[in-house]
Formats: sequence, C-alpha cells, structure tokens
Amino acid sequence: MTAPATTAPSSLRPAPVTAAPAPRRGRFGVHAFLLVVSLAFLAPLLLAVYASLRPYEETAKYGYFSLPRHLSFDYYLKAFTDSGMSKYFLNSLIIAVPGVLITLFLASFVAFAVARLRMRGGLVLLMVFTAGNLLPQQVIVTPLYVLFNKIPLPYWMSDSMTMYDSFWAVIAVQVAFQLGFCVFVLANFMRTLPLEILEAAIVDGAGVWTQYWRVTLPLCRPALAALGTLQFTWMYNDFLWGLVFLSDGDKLPVTSALNNLRGQFFTDYNLLAAGSVIVALPTILVFLLLQRHFIAGLTLGASKG
Repeated sequence: MTAPATTAPSSLRPAPVTAAPAPRRGRFGVHAFLLVVSLAFLAPLLLAVYASLRPYEETAKYGYFSLPRHLSFDYYLKAFTDSGMSKYFLNSLIIAVPGVLITLFLASFVAFAVARLRMRGGLVLLMVFTAGNLLPQQVIVTPLYVLFNKIPLPYWMSDSMTMYDSFWAVIAVQVAFQLGFCVFVLANFMRTLPLEILEAAIVDGAGVWTQYWRVTLPLCRPALAALGTLQFTWMYNDFLWGLVFLSDGDKLPVTSALNNLRGQFFTDYNLLAAGSVIVALPTILVFLLLQRHFIAGLTLGASKG
C-alpha cells in the first residue's frame, strides 16, 4: 500500500514569480520628449491655420498670439478664388504624378540590375547614381536653361516648339535629381529579399523581365509606397524648377500661385496663410492614403522573423 500524497499548506507554498513592472519614468520621459518635438514641428502649421481663421485687422491690433474674437473660413474661399488655384493644382499634378511614376519605374529597374543581376561594376554604378544627389541644383540652372532652349519638340508637346516653357522640362529635371536617391533605397531593399524566390523563378523558366515585374516588384510594394509618398511631396512642393523653366504664367505649379496673393504695396498674411494651408492639403491627403504602406516601408528591416 502506498501512502497518500500530502500537500503542503498554502502558507508554506512558494509565491508565484511575477515579472517586475517596467519602469514608467523612462516611458513618461520619452513620451514627453516626443510630444515636445512633435509640437515644435507642428507649431508653424498650427499657427498658419490659426492665423488663416482670423481677420487681418484683428491680428494687426491684438497680435497673432492673442485670443480670437472672430473665426471664419472666409479667407480660404478668397484664397482659392483670387489666386486661381484650380488650374495651378492641375499643373502640379501634371508634373508630379508622371514624375513619380517615371522615377519609381526607372529606379526600380536600375536597382534590380544592380542588386539582383550581379552585373560587373554594379557598385560603381550605384555610387554614381547616389553621387548625383550631392550636386547642388542651383549650379546647373543656367546650363539647363540654355540646353532646353535648344532641344526642339513638336507643337503637340510644347507651344514654344522647344523643351523650354513645357512641362517636359520640369518633369525631366525632377526625375534626374530624384532618381539617385530612389535607386540607392531600392537597391539596398532588394538585397534583403531571399534569393531562393528568384532562383525558383529562374528554375521555372522566368526571364529577366518576369523576374523583375512579376517576382521582385510586388515584394517591393512597401518600399515603393514610402518612396512614392516622399517623391510626390518633394515634386509637388518644388518651386525653383517651375519658376525657371516655365515662362507662361498659366503653366506654373501651385506653389507659384501663392505669389498672386501678394499685393504690390500690402500683403495680407492671414490670406497668405490660408493659401498655404490649401496648397499643403494634397500632400497630407496622399500621406493619409498611403500611411500604412509608408510606415511599413520605413520599418522594414527593424526586426527579423
């Protein structure tokens, strides 16, 4: 006969081991720091929104940091109608959308050749594309101005019969300057993709185009979305190239439309603030639409598994 098992009293049992709570002081400090930095970045935008809702006479009398007496959206309607922003918005889209698509296509193709085809001189080619971003844009304004005036285009592509004073000039410059950064990012991202996927496609008889278009490119969707958001923001907000290469006022991008809100002897800065907020809305909308892919593209490689 075996003796019945006895259990120790509850008072003698060892207490269960629980994980020590994470220190909250460190988290509070990090959150406070991030909050301060976020407010510092948002302060100019918030001040512009606040000023755009107040009459100029009120801010001139009480100051921009005073409590509001009257708030309205009248300046937004006036800024949109007085500056003719509708056509300028279309001009910016004509420049930015093709520029982003062409840049991402060419950059992804070059990055695929550098990172996946193991071509000779691939590292040198990548360095050349990256070094192009180190060239100050203002240095080549005059050479490009002379060059574009000598490149002929048919009438259906340019009213001036040259590349100057056409959207093609601005698009070409935007693509040329943004291509190096996109090649650098995509090439490094493609190197992190498993080689087994590409080897399996080669075994199945996939050619180079199939390897690029149907195998590699779908895996680069987060990186392409992140780059697309950044590129659209940079091309849409550009002011220099449109002002240099477009002489026709009806072809200028929307960033140039803000000059129409300035008077010869007087400038209503509250009206100008309303116009600036309107101009910034498309970039905010693009970021909100691609936010999930943008954040995923930024955090790629942060963890394994």
